[in-house]
Amino acid sequence: MRFMVARDGQDTALYVIEGEDAYRVTGQSGIDGTDLSGVIDAGSAAAGAAVEAAKGGAPVPVASLTPALPFNRFNKILCLGLNYVDHVKEGGYEIPSYPAMFIRVPSSMMAAGAPMVKPDCSERLDYEVELMVVIGRGGRHIKEEDALGHVFGYTVFNDGSVRDYQRKTHQWTPGKNFDATGALGPLVVTADELPAGADGLKIQSRLNGQVMQDSNTSDMMWPVAKTIATVSEFTTLEAGDLIAMGTPPGVGHARTPPVFMFPGDVVEVEVENICVCSSPIISEADAAKSEAAA
Repeated sequence: MRFMVARDGQDTALYVIEGEDAYRVTGQSGIDGTDLSGVIDAGSAAAGAAVEAAKGGAPVPVASLTPALPFNRFNKILCLGLNYVDHVKEGGYEIPSYPAMFIRVPSSMMAAGAPMVKPDCSERLDYEVELMVVIGRGGRHIKEEDALGHVFGYTVFNDGSVRDYQRKTHQWTPGKNFDATGALGPLVVTADELPAGADGLKIQSRLNGQVMQDSNTSDMMWPVAKTIATVSEFTTLEAGDLIAMGTPPGVGHARTPPVFMFPGDVVEVEVENICVCSSPIISEADAAKSEAAA
């Protein structure tokens, strides 16, 4: 199944997507929530019944909807920093023996299609295409062989990174958490629709139509199952947690000359058979004006 949380006018709801058609799931068979939590909490049987009931109604065009974030409130947003060998090398790091991890805060996240904000204090906003895992069943000390059973589905993430702030210290938190720099969605595809662990999928970023990153999820050093097992060693995973799986080579700061994003640019990130996440870039000043006008 392919889900999208979206607005139809001022009304936000969960939809199941089939081709160009969107069927409203919110309100069906006890799915009352306006985000993905309802179908995750309901379990596969109840969620399937709700989806079938939704398909009995009249669809609306996907193009008529405005994507929203898949969750109204986030749990944990965990991110791998170095998970593709060639990206590790282009950043000047040693090949790690344990995955580099950091946390994103909710205010840094934004829906697909919404503007990504270049902060006024920096000229080094960079793109990073990533596979994002959506946890469907929580747990602690999850065994690698059982880990994929804890996955609800997958989506696409652009880990917009403010490089000069990322490199100010050994801790990456500032550069990874500027407001409205982490684009997510618009679709969440359930795990049964994809290869196990979303392995073998093409992953790509494009800036103003030019391909910048072009790789495959099979190149990850820590695949999804191993990552879930590793993460659950130190924290209890919960349904609705997100894990970003790191970016492949080709990021802007490692290019000669470097390539960064500026107002007027459009960045697209895509994982095969999941979706394209597109974001126009605007300045912080223009974002503030838009917020004030709203």
